[in-house]
Amino acid sequence: MSNRDNPAFLFVHGAWHGAWTWNKVIPLLAQAGYASIAIDLPRDGLNAKFPAAFHQRPIDPEAYGGEPSPIAASSQDDANAAALAALDQAAALGNGKVVLVGHSLGGTTITHVAEQAPGKLHAVVYLSAVLLPNGVTPGEMLFSEPMSTSLVPSLLLADPEVIGALRIDPLSSDPDYAATAKQAFYADVDDATVRATMKLLSCDEPASVLGVPSPVTAENFGSVSRHYIRLTQDLAVTLAAQDAAIAEIDAAMPNQTVVHTMERSHSPFLSDPGGLADILAKTAA
Repeated sequence: MSNRDNPAFLFVHGAWHGAWTWNKVIPLLAQAGYASIAIDLPRDGLNAKFPAAFHQRPIDPEAYGGEPSPIAASSQDDANAAALAALDQAAALGNGKVVLVGHSLGGTTITHVAEQAPGKLHAVVYLSAVLLPNGVTPGEMLFSEPMSTSLVPSLLLADPEVIGALRIDPLSSDPDYAATAKQAFYADVDDATVRATMKLLSCDEPASVLGVPSPVTAENFGSVSRHYIRLTQDLAVTLAAQDAAIAEIDAAMPNQTVVHTMERSHSPFLSDPGGLADILAKTAA
């Protein structure tokens, strides 16, 4: 089957990441006959902005923890608009339908898109991602009991209410901090790749997105085929939180989530791109 006969993929990255997240997966899907687009959200990747204190090394903890974020005003609506525009571009690459994939916090954006444009979707796929019933916010999930063992909160270096962002330091020279970041995001990725990847991360995600309630309805979101890829070794979005998300959305929606499992950490697009591409191709079949 050629690309034109198949749905195309649209990829949305997680917090602090960018379109590069999917660089190892997209060529494998192309070999299987699927075209793909990956986007930078308006606050990440090539759109990232850094506080001045980020560039002063070694970091001054007080300055870094107090400087307002240059992306604090970036909103969930901004992210939704970028993804909706890319949805039409992706649809034009295939049979008019799109498999929409979100990783981690990117699950928030794909949920909004699926609610707003269900007719354009072949399926929606959550890769260890935020998935919430109507009215629940990402912040409520991130600070829930199933997430209590997540390593991510220990990486935050500023009060989100003060600077308007969730701030990490991907270039930290503190060996303990760097080790925790690797365990959280890339526990099963080789060290050389981790070092290269850390240079690509942004440092801020807008705190406001954690307060935006899930918009899902049975009529719209519930009409789209929904998949969840569980990552059993994930220390960022814990397995308990992933399973709770699946259970809660299935209780609220008329359709059930198709569940896939990988014995992987938070970033299988780096540690096992072939295995991830195989599962993604199944969601498009």
